[in-house]
Amino acid sequence: LEAATAMDAKKKIPVTILTGFLGAGKTTLLNNLLKSSEHKMKFAVIENEFGEVGVDERILNFQQKGEEVIEVMNGCICCTVRGDLAKTLKKIQKRIDKFDGVIIETTGLADPAPVAQTFFVDDEIQKYYTLDGIITVVDAKHILPHLNEKKPEGVENEAAEQLAFADRILLNKTDLVEDEKELEEVEKAIKQVNGTAPIFRCKHSQVHPKHLVNIGSFDLKRTLENDPEFLDTEGEHLHDNSVSSVSCKFEGELNVNKLQMWISTIIQKMSNDLFRYKGVLAVKGKQEKFVFQGVHMLFSGGFDQYDQVWKKGETRECRFVFIGRNLPKQKLIDGFMACKAKDKLRFKVGDAVQANVGKWTNGKIIKLWDDGNPYRIELADGAKTNVWGPVDEDLYVRPVQA
Repeated sequence: LEAATAMDAKKKIPVTILTGFLGAGKTTLLNNLLKSSEHKMKFAVIENEFGEVGVDERILNFQQKGEEVIEVMNGCICCTVRGDLAKTLKKIQKRIDKFDGVIIETTGLADPAPVAQTFFVDDEIQKYYTLDGIITVVDAKHILPHLNEKKPEGVENEAAEQLAFADRILLNKTDLVEDEKELEEVEKAIKQVNGTAPIFRCKHSQVHPKHLVNIGSFDLKRTLENDPEFLDTEGEHLHDNSVSSVSCKFEGELNVNKLQMWISTIIQKMSNDLFRYKGVLAVKGKQEKFVFQGVHMLFSGGFDQYDQVWKKGETRECRFVFIGRNLPKQKLIDGFMACKAKDKLRFKVGDAVQANVGKWTNGKIIKLWDDGNPYRIELADGAKTNVWGPVDEDLYVRPVQA
């Protein structure tokens, strides 16, 4: 009997839960784990996103043979799709021999407790899986306002819950905090919520896998001491209803210059309420995928972040998700759709135009959709200087004026 029990324990697949507030760096951490050869493991990945349009699964890099995203669940994994998690785990059990571990990346608004609960209240899941650890990624630059936010009575502070249940805490983006005293204040606040989990300072979610997988750190006894109602499956779980997501996707391409101008505008007006925004885009005139993401006022976007291109036969499409407080849904969707590339441009190659280069200068169109720009223009300035017309509007490129 002891031998049989030992065999059962050996067969159990370790499960790692990656959690952390919106924009902390969870997907970057997951990519780092998938690219690493240090752990010599093959993972099944379960993605969870808060919104109807998935983005993260589009920017994951699977370098190791046999790894795959098993399922992407839209909605909050800790409430609306918690039952789906159990079903998914049972479904992949049939091919469990293909994998050495399971990684669950939760949405940034998830309380990890109900997710962890799944591994202790379902006998079938307990038979095949063991919860190895909960890894919480923290945005060093933005965590304090979220931790200190006053929530309505009965509504959970997700940022605090994510820290409270952590077995390992990654204090990420430390390069964005120049003052050591500020970092110490952040660590102090973290320890007030969870004084037992080791804290690893990092940049770009870079931490050695030995601290993250096969750590055997989830302690049910300690968890019950901190939260006696941990195993209560009927417990209330309330989110802040003022926080919502806005998402959109369309087949086709967009003008990346218009996108960046639009995002710059909404950041100026809405940054405090924009917790997280991200997208994967097909840009007219570019073969590479454009990935953008941001947290409050910090925005990054480019073609080389994840080294991905649109494959032959792959549908070129654009998708985005915004998560924040009291978001103007239709206004965001309309703004995104306005960035769509025109089917037909006003000018053709050889047309004489004027380009706004600080002053209106005569030139001619020599190429369409060059490196993501509607026009490449050769100026009639004696040096045949080449410039781009970034947007097909009179503000940038116009017919020659008499």
